[in-house]
Amino acid sequence: MPFTLSGKSAIVTGAGRGIGRAIAQKLAEYGASVVVNDLDAAPAEAEAAIRSAGGAALALAGDITDPALPQRLVDAAVERFGSLDIVVNNAGYTWDTVIQKMTDEQFQTMLNVHLVAPFRILRAASGWIRETAKREIGEGRRVMRKVVNITSIAGTDGNAGQAAYSSGKAGVVGLTKTLAKEWGRYNVNVNAVGFGIIETRLVQPITPEGGAAIDVQGRKVPVGAQPKTLEWARSACPLGRLGTPEEAAGAVLFFCSPLSDYVTGEVLICGGGLHF
Repeated sequence: MPFTLSGKSAIVTGAGRGIGRAIAQKLAEYGASVVVNDLDAAPAEAEAAIRSAGGAALALAGDITDPALPQRLVDAAVERFGSLDIVVNNAGYTWDTVIQKMTDEQFQTMLNVHLVAPFRILRAASGWIRETAKREIGEGRRVMRKVVNITSIAGTDGNAGQAAYSSGKAGVVGLTKTLAKEWGRYNVNVNAVGFGIIETRLVQPITPEGGAAIDVQGRKVPVGAQPKTLEWARSACPLGRLGTPEEAAGAVLFFCSPLSDYVTGEVLICGGGLHF
């Protein structure tokens, strides 16, 4: 290994399945201790997988749009693992329709999940990070910490039918670039990874019988993609295929590693060259 994350602790939201789970497992593989968060029992399964592979993890289920959860996540990392070195704001889902059919609730829900929740988590982490960094700097030590916010090519390019999702993901880019300027003095790299179409349950083909749905706060939200959209994506992508969660996690790992210690305020697109 060219580097290790041993002695580092991380929070990964949406880590119960899909890309988030792959990120949590990748960080643990490189030695980090991970607080895995998701809505339901899935974090416990992710924790068990990490532990069975010899890593350290703590499951903390909860809705990231709950205003009380961010502080619980920060406190859990510090109390269980002694520090907070990496924050990956990954949790999210899609709730799509064209703008004339989109409700206020739909639009605000996407902003809450994709933009407000990451803001609250970083705000909750700010006190511990700032005070710890000041002490380390006073001792003549430079300890780099990492924030990776997840955006999308829908946020950088826009995408028809995703006014709410795209707005949230575009906002994440602004949050990332602003925090990079505010937290550079505390030796924190703040970057974003923008995904293209990654093979998860959110992009499973919609069949004539209908598509899948996820349960969020008692609401069934339809997910999936039209087969013709997936066919277009594969043909339009220079690499000729969709990405895997493990490949998505690799891009995030770069920003969590010492290899990115002099990179901040940047957006890395992990989309196989695909643009909407």
